[in-house]
Amino acid sequence: MSEALGFTAADSATRISAGEAITPEELRSAGAQADEDTARYALILGDDSLILAQRLGHWISRAPELEEDIALGNIALDLLGHARFFLTYAGTAWGKTEDDLAYFREEDEFRSARLVEQDNGDFAKTIARQLVFSFYAHELYRRLVDSSDQTLAAIADKALKEVAYHQDHAGQWLLRLAGGTDESRQRMQAGLEAVWAYVEELFADVEPTAELAGTGVAVLPSSLRENVMNGLRHLIDQAGLEMPDVKAAFGADRTGRFSEQRGHILTEMQVLARRHPGATW
Repeated sequence: MSEALGFTAADSATRISAGEAITPEELRSAGAQADEDTARYALILGDDSLILAQRLGHWISRAPELEEDIALGNIALDLLGHARFFLTYAGTAWGKTEDDLAYFREEDEFRSARLVEQDNGDFAKTIARQLVFSFYAHELYRRLVDSSDQTLAAIADKALKEVAYHQDHAGQWLLRLAGGTDESRQRMQAGLEAVWAYVEELFADVEPTAELAGTGVAVLPSSLRENVMNGLRHLIDQAGLEMPDVKAAFGADRTGRFSEQRGHILTEMQVLARRHPGATW
């Protein structure tokens, strides 16, 4: 299905091949049109990627080594690419662009999970967040490639290849930090403990996922739990760390009612577009 939209197997999130950029306009020109519920689902997926990309961007020039500056920046760009496609597709239902949805929605209109909204903390906490999200996203996209919606299937096929790298990157750092010094091991365990309260929200069957899963369009989030948690448990055990025993945070509904972070992220992310609406350069 990915070939129908011009995607190819070895591409990054933002390029078909050297010199040929995939643009939202090309997705629109392919005739993709989302209905209301599918657009709402695409927003959920796009918002997770967009907010996490924004968070990871803060590591540029601050990572513990130069190679990680580049790696985290590249992962952020991959996620931004995923967000662009999902938001562009969602916008076809309402006559909105990706920029409209990224920069001119209010805080309570976003549907990002609180996991991706959490502050970076130290490097180990960032790796813990990346570990959980990459395992979740990999299982999600692995299933979504079989969606009855060809556009969602094509985006998932594209994203899956990149998320596999994100998963490997986070897993390697988990093992490295757990097997390093006493300090790095303690920080890695603390990072897992810090993000674990927000894991369960990833598997909440918020609207309209249940309805769309019944028609083969979406993947039911709760159906991902077993494989994701088994994968995380295996790797954490391999690292010799403990699976956190942390009570899930209250309010797993993606509305932002219980988020302390979303507003701060959006204030920074949206300020330029809102101060100079319609500006081009």
